[in-house]
Amino acid sequence: MLNWDDPIAAFKPSATDKSARAMLASEALAAVERAEERVELSVIEKNAVSPPATVETPPAVSNESGEVAITGLEDVEFGAQRLAVDDKKMINCRADVNQLVPFKYKWAWQKYLDGCANHWMPQEVNMNADVSLWKDPNGLTDDERTIVKRNLGFFSTADSLVANNLVLAVYRHITNPECRQYLLRQAFEEALHTHAYQYCIESLGLDEAEIFNMYREVPAVHNKAAWAMKFTDSLGDREFVTGTLEADQRLLRDLIAFYVVFEGIFFYVGFVQILSMGRRNKMTGVAEQFQYILRDESMHMNFGIDVINQIKMENPQLWTDSFQQEIVALLREAVELEIAYAHDTMPRGVLGFNANMFEDYLGFIANRRCAQIGLPEQYPGASNPFPWMSEVMDLKKEKNFFETRVTEYQTGGALSWD
Repeated sequence: MLNWDDPIAAFKPSATDKSARAMLASEALAAVERAEERVELSVIEKNAVSPPATVETPPAVSNESGEVAITGLEDVEFGAQRLAVDDKKMINCRADVNQLVPFKYKWAWQKYLDGCANHWMPQEVNMNADVSLWKDPNGLTDDERTIVKRNLGFFSTADSLVANNLVLAVYRHITNPECRQYLLRQAFEEALHTHAYQYCIESLGLDEAEIFNMYREVPAVHNKAAWAMKFTDSLGDREFVTGTLEADQRLLRDLIAFYVVFEGIFFYVGFVQILSMGRRNKMTGVAEQFQYILRDESMHMNFGIDVINQIKMENPQLWTDSFQQEIVALLREAVELEIAYAHDTMPRGVLGFNANMFEDYLGFIANRRCAQIGLPEQYPGASNPFPWMSEVMDLKKEKNFFETRVTEYQTGGALSWD
């Protein structure tokens, strides 16, 4: 029950009790004087050990070498100078990460706005035709059913891995607030994608344990997930902080592994397969979900490539010849894993193509990814055997900030297959 009585009134001295009022006044004055003394002492001690006013108080997280990490949870310094845009950096920034503006990377804010405009929800997609087709014993071939289940199994795990990496590692080490704003949007979209896979699995009445545990039971799915986990060491390593050449290269390598490889190569066999089924008027609901997801992932990848290139520009010492060779080897290994995945998901010809066609396609994709981060092509002469994919999401429009403007998106409910 609400009590409108003043709970303090009962403890106030009577208005006629002059001695009590005098005692309270004396105690209050003494308390104020003691508080002022503590503030003055605090200011003196702080000025003796603090960095200049434009620099944040070092955070508590540090490693044995004394290097500190920026988390955005540092002390809020009263009286600090206002933030200058040039103080902002992509990593290792000592400017206030809590101040969104003034923008330094306007492209990051624009991507955040584009991501919001690209909003959709899985329940918007009608799955009735898919359910009927899946339940019809003659509706799909065994190979077509394998493609659907394999891709739901891989993608459901993949987007969870990406989300965990974003929340537990990337957000911690990227010290630019407008980029962090987009990362929050991306994290939501990764959760949305996992929701979409669950929605498809539930709608079709698939064995949830089989699909969600596929990364532990199917070698081609496991190998890609295990590959990605090698680049998430920073997740559970509380001692890892940036600020040295080795640590910064490690973060850059992790960003390339997730944005360029995981979202830029590992997803594309599945996209081609599922979208191809939609083009043949099969599993159109699942295909529509994947088309929305493809749009999101294209934006994620482009944002990540912009971040990678910005880090390179601000820290050119990281992009050594040996580091570039390491990245090239990483990309080539990823292509082989994705080719193996193509052969596993379609051991025989289906949907008008076969697994061998993906070798040329993945070389084409890998060449583009190399060009986007400033590496030479690794698969000369590779071409795109699936030109219709350009109609869904033109690879030539997958430009990053350093090439052209952001691709325009429409809201999920307005997407048309025409």
